[in-house]
Amino acid sequence: MKFIVSSGELQKALQTVSGVISTSQSRPILENYLFELAENNLKITASDGETTLITMLEVKSDDAGKFAVPAKIFQDFVKTYGEQPLTLSVKDSGDANGSLLEILDEKDNFSVALDNAEDYPELPEFDASQSVTIPAGVLSEALTNTLFATSNDSLRPVMTGVLFQFGETETNFVSTDSHRLVVYKRKDLISEPMEFIMPKKPLSIFKNILANSNDDVTIEFNENMAKFTFGNNIWICRLIDGKYPNYSAVIPKENPNILTINRNLLLNAIRRASIMSNKSTNQVRFKLSGNILHLHAEDTEYANKADMQIPCDYNGEDINIGFSSKFLTEMLSVLRADDITMKMSQPNRPGIVEPVDGLEENENLLMLSMPVIGM
Repeated sequence: MKFIVSSGELQKALQTVSGVISTSQSRPILENYLFELAENNLKITASDGETTLITMLEVKSDDAGKFAVPAKIFQDFVKTYGEQPLTLSVKDSGDANGSLLEILDEKDNFSVALDNAEDYPELPEFDASQSVTIPAGVLSEALTNTLFATSNDSLRPVMTGVLFQFGETETNFVSTDSHRLVVYKRKDLISEPMEFIMPKKPLSIFKNILANSNDDVTIEFNENMAKFTFGNNIWICRLIDGKYPNYSAVIPKENPNILTINRNLLLNAIRRASIMSNKSTNQVRFKLSGNILHLHAEDTEYANKADMQIPCDYNGEDINIGFSSKFLTEMLSVLRADDITMKMSQPNRPGIVEPVDGLEENENLLMLSMPVIGM
């Protein structure tokens, strides 16, 4: 079996699927890429047993067959090339060790020992019960705005993923770790009502691939699996089983105290104040009266303290409320707005962060942070 492929195209294809491969495999075969050749079409598969990523590219060949090549050594090797044709052929090693992949460039010859492709797991059977199509840019934006707020707590698995909640008037993408909540809403994305929870790891990989594309993504799913088809790529992954918490119940409806402030100004101030904050709570206190925001952070154990004053636009009663500088920094870093509002009701109730600008007409983004009580 033999084919000729562009080293640049091969690098790009490997980059697309490589994120799913992990080295701590209980199944060593999954430390390989599976290559399947059907004349001019090469299909490359990578999997961790839960998520399978597939990409296809054109090659020059009259052959058909498949082989499993160790992912790390092969990818590291291909990365050493600029743009040039490579000839790859599978040969019998002539001993008990099985097959070799020979790689020929213009003047040199390399060999990599192959694993048995027959050991590579079959793709899971997939019967989709529902499907929806989303522009890649919209999905990428949704993931950028939500992934950072997912939980790492394996005891509450539903919070370790992003809720995709489609509806007839709008679609919501939701993430929470119980300390903060993000709801990214699209009014230009409507379908019959359906929802599922996607795990964080595959979404993080997808986000990077989607960012530079104008294609549409078709998502098909059933109770346990989702299949994303996008350009020359297919991604299949297991969904998170369980019921997502009633997130709308924690969003306060009445928030009479409204702070409007430049996002970068606030972000830089919080970063600076957080250096002096208590390292277990990361608390930064917001004290608001008139059009001045007083920021206070303190670590009594080391006598470190920060007191800052920032000009702002504030409507509401005087309030003194503590937030986690870590969470606010992450939220403000994700937003692209010049100005943001923080809406608050009482010192023991969540604060809501929303962008003033930078969103399209059909977009809405709400970020909520629970207060940090006590110093």
